[in-house]
Amino acid sequence: MQEAQVIRSLSALAHEARLRVFRALVVAGPEGLTPSALAEQLGIAPNALSFHLKELSHAELVSQERQGRNVLYRAAFPAMNGLLAYLVDNCCQGQACTPNASASCPC
Repeated sequence: MQEAQVIRSLSALAHEARLRVFRALVVAGPEGLTPSALAEQLGIAPNALSFHLKELSHAELVSQERQGRNVLYRAAFPAMNGLLAYLVDNCCQGQACTPNASASCPC
């Protein structure tokens, strides 16, 4: 993942409502959620939710698919995994890090 994309992703997630939306979409999995379901579940006004979904889409953290009259939003798991990989890339001096591998590993 390129540094510019990492910055866009982190910037998009650095807002309480967007982080909540993204986490809800991660929990929903590949089935995704409609904006109305997200708004109801999270208690976010539809116009505010639309803005936050646009920001997450711009950061390529969510995808959208039209299904008839509805739009379905899904977490972009490859982008999420790329962001996580970038953040831990140099963990443990660049060695493969396994959680609880040693007392010196922060994972």
